[in-house]
Amino acid sequence: MRAVLVSGPGQVAVVEQPDPTPGPGEVVVEVTSCGLCGTDMHILGGELPSATYPLVPGHELAGRVVALGPGVTGPKAGTRVAVDPNIPCGACHYCRIGRGNLCEDYRAVGVTRAGGFAEYVAVPARCAYVLPDGLSDAAAGLVEPLSCAVHGLNRLPRRPGEHHLIYGAGTMGLMMAAVVRGAGAASVSMVDLNQDRLDFAKSFGADQVAVDADAFDRPHGFEVVIDATGAIPAIEDGLGRVRRGGTFLQFGVSDPARRAAFSPYAVYNSEIDIIGSMAVHHSFEPAIDLLAAGLDLDPLVSDVFGLDAFDTAVDTFRAGTGRKVHIAPKGVAGA
Repeated sequence: MRAVLVSGPGQVAVVEQPDPTPGPGEVVVEVTSCGLCGTDMHILGGELPSATYPLVPGHELAGRVVALGPGVTGPKAGTRVAVDPNIPCGACHYCRIGRGNLCEDYRAVGVTRAGGFAEYVAVPARCAYVLPDGLSDAAAGLVEPLSCAVHGLNRLPRRPGEHHLIYGAGTMGLMMAAVVRGAGAASVSMVDLNQDRLDFAKSFGADQVAVDADAFDRPHGFEVVIDATGAIPAIEDGLGRVRRGGTFLQFGVSDPARRAAFSPYAVYNSEIDIIGSMAVHHSFEPAIDLLAAGLDLDPLVSDVFGLDAFDTAVDTFRAGTGRKVHIAPKGVAGA
């Protein structure tokens, strides 16, 4: 099979590899779509401590089951699935108290083991979630990031009628906008430096968009501020936009080496809650159910590339010229 191999930071090539065979408890998935995200950029740049090289990245994947390993009774061959990439150990302190997304022995498809930027990938059968009939390949490839947004929503207090400010009008910010709107937000305002993304955010349902939050008429601030960028300037600005008694959610992935400055006094004096949201936590099935119930996220996928165009896909992602970028390892339909 063909796959994208990262042999070390900045060292990427499309290579031929043996087709995977499923081990006990595993299935092999023929990948139809796999999304690029900020985590992949950190892996390519050597900025993710948990990543192990050489590595086939890609953790936002969906496809069709083609082989079952010993002891596996389902999903059956031919079944379309989305793959939860997270593989908690089940034995550490955090797993035993029900916080598997904080597992001390962190393992994940596309991060610590081969992922979905390949024609085929072997994954634990328990990580393969059956998709409903009629779901597009675009939507299937969005299940994993949507499940992150659902977990982020679950971390928030969810008081209907509150006003939300989101930094970052990329895919994750737009997904957060969609889920908080569905949970009863009174308004959703979005900040981004990319005007094209802001224009799309406005068409996607944002009430207000701007390159600077000073443009919004919210003298008391926002009840909920969400960073979906991981960018330190955005985080520092956002912390200053939280209304007294409000909540700041750190949803974007930052460079682990970076630090943000904030006023502990303001946090104390204004009773600001600062919350983190790490990946997926019992939110994969709810994400699929949201899509099956009619949440239309297909417009978020702006570009689909084959494996041979992986470098172009990365350049497109980094340039911010589109929205969600997907890799179709078996080739782009009609190409």
